[in-house]
Amino acid sequence: MVDLSRFDTGVPHIARVYNYWLGGKDNFAADREMGERTIAAYPALPASARAGRDFLVRVVEFLAGEVGIRQFLDIGTGLPTANNTHEVAQRVAPESRIVYVDNDPIVLSHAQALLTSSDEGACAYIDADLRDPGTILDSAAETLDFGKPVAVMFLASIHFVADLNEASSIVKRLMDACAAGSYLAIAHPAIDIAPKQVAEMVRRLNETTAEKTTLRDHDSVARLFEGYDLVEPGVVCAPEWRPRSEAEAASPAALWAGVARKQ
Repeated sequence: MVDLSRFDTGVPHIARVYNYWLGGKDNFAADREMGERTIAAYPALPASARAGRDFLVRVVEFLAGEVGIRQFLDIGTGLPTANNTHEVAQRVAPESRIVYVDNDPIVLSHAQALLTSSDEGACAYIDADLRDPGTILDSAAETLDFGKPVAVMFLASIHFVADLNEASSIVKRLMDACAAGSYLAIAHPAIDIAPKQVAEMVRRLNETTAEKTTLRDHDSVARLFEGYDLVEPGVVCAPEWRPRSEAEAASPAALWAGVARKQ
């Protein structure tokens, strides 16, 4: 049973605000007001949010298709929308196994209701904070076999850890538990793309949301991949990571993104 005792529709919630940026309907007046305030600061914000979701699709298609990964650990699920990780992976390989991690009761209640696996695969949900990799690993081991390659995904989530050393430690702890041939995927809000607009957008967002966003520059995001082999084209603006068209590559986005392999 998901605890909804902290559910308050009068306070903006980051998952619902993000849903608003994506054009979804799982949001309330306070979320829409915050959504508009942040868009006013950075008008390309909806396009940037969509570019992040498009990156997810391309990454999972790459991992499930070209690489053959069949296990995914998606940390920071967010509210379900079209083309969730398990949907993309199981379109390619129905036997794929996905574990979603979030510590938000609203997200978990939606996930349990809407995210259902194929018969051949598996889809599980963990109520855990990304700052607690031990709990994540213990719970995920009920669904995933860490003796085989796993894709660990931080798509718009590791920025909630303000200290870069702590963020790197979390990534390392999780990747250390994964077999050789595992992959790491990260998408992270950028401080050095449209810097004035994005900084003001995040300032407005952090005024009221419980989870505070930390922006990082390209080199800081690249540090999160240290020790792993970056997949071409490396850490780039999210739309430029293996785009399917010139139009997709040209989409505005204040996100650094990349994928790397564990030897």
